[in-house]
Amino acid sequence: HVQLVESGGQLVQAGGSLRLTCAFSGRTFSKYALGWFRQAPGKEREFVASFSWTGDRTYYSDAVQGRFTISRDHIQNTVDLQMNNLKPEDTAVYYCYVEAPRVYWGQGTQVTVSS
Repeated sequence: HVQLVESGGQLVQAGGSLRLTCAFSGRTFSKYALGWFRQAPGKEREFVASFSWTGDRTYYSDAVQGRFTISRDHIQNTVDLQMNNLKPEDTAVYYCYVEAPRVYWGQGTQVTVSS
């Protein structure tokens, strides 16, 4: 039974930083693509950042490139999203996912950036 649980979302001022964590359980995820999406109110879910299935490549959306960093811990079975220089437009529910091979999603964690 695959489970993904996000944590770390909260209210922060513009220019601040947050670190989100996604904890995986139910399987070994070392050979699967995984990462983060987000969904703002009234908008579609959009890609944020990910690791390739080989684990040696990372990808970022243009909106977060240079501000966000994705990392993973194979021992703890977690993937983190370090978010710096946050902007009000980063406000969204952030979801982690894994393609194993079907896509599993977490329940999401709310990030709110005030101006």
